[in-house]
Amino acid sequence: MKRIRSLRLPKWVGLALILLGITFSTGAFAYQHNKQAQAAITQETLRIAPANYPGKVHLLPATLETTQWGWFDNAQAPVMRIASGDTVVLETMMHSHNQIVPGKTIEELKKLRTDNPGRGPHTVTGPIYVEGAEPGDVLKVKILKIEPRSYAANFNIPGMFGQFPNRFPDGQVKYLYLDMDKKIAQFAPGIEIPLAPFPGTLAVARAEPGRYSSVPPGPYAGNLDIRDFVPGSTLYVPVFVKGALLWTGDSHAAQGNGEVNLTALETAFKEMVLNVEVIKGKPQDWPKIETTAHWITVGVDRDLNKALDNVKAETAKFLAEQRQITPTAAAELMPQVSDCRISQVVNINKGIHCLNPKDIRARKSTTYPVVSNADYYVTSDTGTDLNKVMDNASLAMLSLLQDKEKVSRLDAYALASMRMDCRVNKMSPEAKSVHCLMPKSIWVANRK
Repeated sequence: MKRIRSLRLPKWVGLALILLGITFSTGAFAYQHNKQAQAAITQETLRIAPANYPGKVHLLPATLETTQWGWFDNAQAPVMRIASGDTVVLETMMHSHNQIVPGKTIEELKKLRTDNPGRGPHTVTGPIYVEGAEPGDVLKVKILKIEPRSYAANFNIPGMFGQFPNRFPDGQVKYLYLDMDKKIAQFAPGIEIPLAPFPGTLAVARAEPGRYSSVPPGPYAGNLDIRDFVPGSTLYVPVFVKGALLWTGDSHAAQGNGEVNLTALETAFKEMVLNVEVIKGKPQDWPKIETTAHWITVGVDRDLNKALDNVKAETAKFLAEQRQITPTAAAELMPQVSDCRISQVVNINKGIHCLNPKDIRARKSTTYPVVSNADYYVTSDTGTDLNKVMDNASLAMLSLLQDKEKVSRLDAYALASMRMDCRVNKMSPEAKSVHCLMPKSIWVANRK
């Protein structure tokens, strides 16, 4: 048998083949990379549409690819990139990736929470990467327009959440039709809730790495639940990571100050228009909101007493800058000009916000009635612990509504969460007071 001699190539030929292989491999990689980059560019281009809004106008639908259920993560890849000054027309989903819709029972809603511990209920659209935003900057986000879906829900998860879970071991869900022509939702025959849509949550990424629940608000804004943040208003929020990373969700059609049963009139937005701008050289520590007549300062903490201390400090700092006065003078002025409300008490971190008039000659116009009058049912309490004071004033309102309007205890809880207005009056360590008001006008027969 003849032995076959092995073919030995010169070294330069082998080296050439290796280099040729590397060239082919590198070329294939470069081709694939360029193809992906081109696809991304095409996708961004296809999301830009002509419209009569500032900057480029980007369209962001709410899909499983453009939303997250119940968490924020600063490592999350952005679903859209925009420039400072651009406008985004976006959608939001209902909670739990659109699983809270008419027909779902309260038992099914409870299971969505118990089966998914550690995450919030909110579905948030984003994150949106804003070119040029760097830590230390401020992101300016103005709401230009909101159009909600035609339905919404208010629910009390039995024995789990809200201000009084132990007192409400039974739960309830109600689905309401949103009549945007009349700007009302009929809660029950003869009871109408005025509609004023706003985002319960609008957040930038927090500085800390990792995945965090969407429930607690903080310096990054988030689940502030400030019902004054309606179209025409602007949020100013500190930036903590490159690109800011902007999310929104927890869309509301109406909400009471306090949101005591955990939920407002929860809906989704079929259209929300935001104009986004990066502000350089004016750092701030906490979010602020600008409305047509007020600047709103914010304080949050697990303890309502500390939330009050925080908002008092932020408000005094703001007044000192606004009116060019000393911090001491600003702290003394605050009770005379700042109208402070309990934003919510159900989001782990409780919130208080203060409305400060833009007109520096203005004084606080809000009244703090102690007893019911022709326009409002009123309950109040005073003490040293603001948590207990808020609890007592709220519980008194629930009892009053059951007594005067003959509504069920669960309906009273729901109505208070969607319409009650709890205001902070006395703010000293020795005496803190909360006055909760419920407009009688929601009972149609009571309207003048």
